[in-house]
Amino acid sequence: MRYALYYTAPHDDGLTRSGAAWLGRDAVSGVALPLPPIHGLTADRVAELTAEPRRYGFHATLKPPFALAEGSTEAQLRQAFASFAARTAPFEIPGLAVSRLGSFLALTPVASAPALDALAAGCVRAFEPFRAPLSDADIARRRASGLSPRQDDYLRAWGYPYVFEDFRFHMTLSGRLEDPGEAAVLHVAADRHFAALTGRPRTIDSLGLFVEPERGAPFRVLEILSLTGSADAPVDSNA
Repeated sequence: MRYALYYTAPHDDGLTRSGAAWLGRDAVSGVALPLPPIHGLTADRVAELTAEPRRYGFHATLKPPFALAEGSTEAQLRQAFASFAARTAPFEIPGLAVSRLGSFLALTPVASAPALDALAAGCVRAFEPFRAPLSDADIARRRASGLSPRQDDYLRAWGYPYVFEDFRFHMTLSGRLEDPGEAAVLHVAADRHFAALTGRPRTIDSLGLFVEPERGAPFRVLEILSLTGSADAPVDSNA
């Protein structure tokens, strides 16, 4: 069993509903949803191209998936999660846009958002005491993708290479897109699907605690909490 801290809007928010519809699964209920028809791609191909993010549920990673450290319990984690949400203030970002991020599509901020970076760094640090060390196999798998020296240091210290300076907020919309034609078709479709929600300010006012019941199983939402802290309180603190 693994847990993760993700950004997700509330279940009834248009962004969450649109993301679930795009990926074909509601991470709160676990219910499969019909994928949107995309001209130029078969239904089976759309399902293949969105299979990887579908398993994780529509989200942006803040504290990547981790097994619980020895001596830690889910109840303790949930208590720390509630405390973190209660002391973290909501904030606004300029908006989101569909972007090509490396080999996949994602919703990313339209401009730099230091508050998002601070939130992610705060999550990484605050919940580190709950993280069990990575296995040798997990470390090898991460290193196989090719890491910079700093990313390798982060992998060993924090269990994930893309944190702090190497963090980039993104809500994944596809798996690897190796065919340029397919990537272009999917990009146009995603632009249309999320058009009502992109390019305008968005308030970040909630966090989600997700769980993977067993390795390879779909992630499910354990809890989504509102951020209710004061803007004067530091985000980047320990739980």
